[in-house]
Amino acid sequence: MRVQAILSLLSSTAPYVQDYFNVTHNILNHFGSISPYHRARHHDASEINSELPIDCTVNQVMLMHRHGSRGPIGEHRYIERLIQTLHNATDVIQKVELPHEFEFLRTGYNSSLTPHNLTILGRKELFDHGVEFALNYPHLTTNVILSSDSSRVVESARWFALGFFGFDSDVRIVTVNNTDDPVSWITPAPGPACPKFNYSFGRQATLTWSKHYLPVITDRLNTLLPGVGFTEDDIHGALFACAYDLASHGASPWCDVFRPEELANFEYERDLLMDASCAYALPDNMAPLVGTVFVNKLIERFTDSKGDSRPLYLEFGHDVTILLALSALGLAKDNPPLSPDELRPGRKFRTSELTPFAANMVWEKFTCTSSYDGPQIRLILNGATMPLTICGQDMDPTLGSCSFDTFVDANHYSTNIQFRDKTWNATCGV
Repeated sequence: MRVQAILSLLSSTAPYVQDYFNVTHNILNHFGSISPYHRARHHDASEINSELPIDCTVNQVMLMHRHGSRGPIGEHRYIERLIQTLHNATDVIQKVELPHEFEFLRTGYNSSLTPHNLTILGRKELFDHGVEFALNYPHLTTNVILSSDSSRVVESARWFALGFFGFDSDVRIVTVNNTDDPVSWITPAPGPACPKFNYSFGRQATLTWSKHYLPVITDRLNTLLPGVGFTEDDIHGALFACAYDLASHGASPWCDVFRPEELANFEYERDLLMDASCAYALPDNMAPLVGTVFVNKLIERFTDSKGDSRPLYLEFGHDVTILLALSALGLAKDNPPLSPDELRPGRKFRTSELTPFAANMVWEKFTCTSSYDGPQIRLILNGATMPLTICGQDMDPTLGSCSFDTFVDANHYSTNIQFRDKTWNATCGV
């Protein structure tokens, strides 16, 4: 498939999912947190108006942007095993009658993915977002960008800056290592700040769920290609190859191998991983606690409590950064919690919508001459307003926003937590 065609497909907006059999639902946007960037369709947000009233002005903006599409991290070992299995079965593949979706195997499959690094499409995502941001907020500017010290994040910040500021800009890119804050709201965990925080909590959930769906796919593909001898690890490798080929090249032959319901199961696996690694399924309420660092920084800036706030903050981090903040806010939380034994097709916690590659969390503080009294706040996540349900009945149903004072009051959990206070230390094992 041509790159331009696939990019056009990926930019299309599909209705929020009832199931994966709706032909207008673009399954290539749904690989969890390794999905290509696309405009989100947030849960219970179909009636939200994305445009502010004409009498309203955005006075302050805080952007938290995830890096763009990258190569695999850890998952490349599954892709390498798959390639070895195919290499060992070369003679079988050349002799067997291949179904049309496997014809590409006749000439072999090799991976040219570069682990960790930002891809060409990742660069484009960030440049495009910088241009779009400049168009959305032409009256706001800054001379400093704050970034995680990860090389792909710093590079993402540079591409965004090129789109936003253009050439010959004097904007400085500063990494979190060069700040005086005792704990970063961009990369707050894992590490000394919270020793108990460990991404490995997500592994068990994904292992449990994978036993429900990978054997079925393995049997199906081994029936189609007798003698190749696919293992469940190989099937994982093919699923990752689909997602990461897409992130790197804009297309993958592996994506046509899988049925929609199989890709839906893979997406759910990715959601379980992130939920248990850095969101609601972490033990001891750890994710909301660590996420308070971001929420408190947001409130500090929008209240100008230190007297040094700026109209625009451009900051770059990771999917974890965004998910921790959402956890502290109680947004996209499922009740009952996600289960590794049962697919929840109508779930709120869907990382394909929350934290795809190049995810961007935009907080706006705005005022109006007549539509609203006092400062208001709203959240735009991946190009679509995410209702601030934390404000309860005081949330405006038209914009999904609420008054800033209400927002601060609603976040009493966060404002009552301070880094390394008694609750923090007990939860994090400091």
